[in-house]
Amino acid sequence: MTEPDADSPQWTLEQARASVASIMPTLDEFIALRADLAEIQTDLTTDGVSPAGGRAEAKAIEARLHDLAERIVATGAQFKGYAPLLLDYPGERDGVPVLWCWLEGDSTIDWYHRQDCGFPGRRPVD
Repeated sequence: MTEPDADSPQWTLEQARASVASIMPTLDEFIALRADLAEIQTDLTTDGVSPAGGRAEAKAIEARLHDLAERIVATGAQFKGYAPLLLDYPGERDGVPVLWCWLEGDSTIDWYHRQDCGFPGRRPVD
């Protein structure tokens, strides 16, 4: 996978898509563990017990989620959202600074938005 130069941290769409593809197993694990944690926390709050574990298991999942988030950010992705999981990659389109945008559930990067517009300004790439 080709990453942007350190001097110019701009991603092409192809580079951003390759990055997402390479970390998809990490993203899938993050999403699954986030759901496990939500169930344990809800069970512990409502019933005081969970078939998925207790506070120790919840803490272990939280630590693993933190580790996975650090691994994601280490790739150069901007971690923008936890639930749903949202990643951005700074780039340029037609001379305008944009963020190539991956949202949980997407198989690749099919969206972007101007850097000054944020998520509400999302547009399809094609």
